[in-house]
Amino acid sequence: MCFLFVGAQASGILVSLTGLPDMLGMLFWGVLYTNIGWADFEGLQKLECFLRDMTLINTMLIAGLDFDYESLRKLFRFIMQLTLVPMIAEVAAIAGLSRYLLDLPWLWAVLLGLVVTAVAPNVVISILLRVKGERLGLNKGIHKLIVAMTICNHIIVIFLIGVMLGVIFSTGNLMSQILHGPIGIVIGVAFGSACGVGLRYIPSHQAKYANGLRFSMAVLAGTLSIVGSKLIGYPSAGVLGCVLTTFVAGIGWKKRPDYDTNEVGMYLDLLWKFLKPVALALIGKEVNFAVIEGMTILGGILTVIVGAVIRLGFSYLAVLGSDLNRKEKIYVALSGFPKATVQAALAPAAMDMARNLNAVEEYPRAHTVLIVTVLAIILTTPLGAFLMIKLASKLLKRGSAEGDDNNELATST
Repeated sequence: MCFLFVGAQASGILVSLTGLPDMLGMLFWGVLYTNIGWADFEGLQKLECFLRDMTLINTMLIAGLDFDYESLRKLFRFIMQLTLVPMIAEVAAIAGLSRYLLDLPWLWAVLLGLVVTAVAPNVVISILLRVKGERLGLNKGIHKLIVAMTICNHIIVIFLIGVMLGVIFSTGNLMSQILHGPIGIVIGVAFGSACGVGLRYIPSHQAKYANGLRFSMAVLAGTLSIVGSKLIGYPSAGVLGCVLTTFVAGIGWKKRPDYDTNEVGMYLDLLWKFLKPVALALIGKEVNFAVIEGMTILGGILTVIVGAVIRLGFSYLAVLGSDLNRKEKIYVALSGFPKATVQAALAPAAMDMARNLNAVEEYPRAHTVLIVTVLAIILTTPLGAFLMIKLASKLLKRGSAEGDDNNELATST
């Protein structure tokens, strides 16, 4: 297993030298690993599951800390439009296609749609930082809109995936399944808010190694949220609690004059550098071509392509009514194209739950979800990153002043 992770990191570095995202190399190493017969980790399933949980915890803590409350308040309408309209359209398209092309039951088809529709925050935000460095798009709040949309998509999709997993693997009656989502929301909000408020004051800002302690406590709170929610049967509560922990704490931290010295975000980013090859190698490890049917590959490719095209179209429609010009709307639509982070963290979740519950009849469906997810990463990540980088100079205006990024979107009359 150690060799799997070290090889994934090395493969990622080699692929990044070609200009492609390093995650493709990490994913490829995991696929290669299992297809040459090295990925026999019998007896280590619980360790694999824990490592995947840690990648989810890390990404959700980062999402909560990076979320900009002011941007959400000022651009709420367009953020919600750009988050919900394309997501609903893509999930509906993928669910319909996978129901008939991949022979998935409707609940599993919707789950697949939710997994695939998630945008990759690490890919999109890293590209935006590069574009912003070239002073492109520093007008009308475009960067803030895209970042906020990405984080909102991240949070909503992961929460809904947790709800769907709870419903699919629920053994209770119909009423308990209906109440499963609302109860999970209440538990997640209560736990995350309590932890977030606690992290505002503990440890003291005068404490030695205060930032290291905040980071450790945030990770422990996130771990308790994700792992504990599974133990009580409400996995969706864990995701929401994890996000709210750093979101609520971050609001308090950002109000303090010494916030520039807060290193929690830097520590979380550093942890992700170690967990990224783990997440992608483990998802690639599940792709065994010896047991995959050709129709699954063809159906999966068609499903991903059609879903992506529909998403692009509805993303463009979602920003109608803003003062963005046609080129800027196209670029904003492209920002929802790349897939990677959420897929790497959550695509194996259904397989893990099926294994833990010994639900053997669900193995083929969980495996289909995983295969199509890998196809989505391979097809959208390099192409989406390439288009966002290469088209930035053609679609976005160059800013002329440092304060240009403070302008906000306005409704066109």
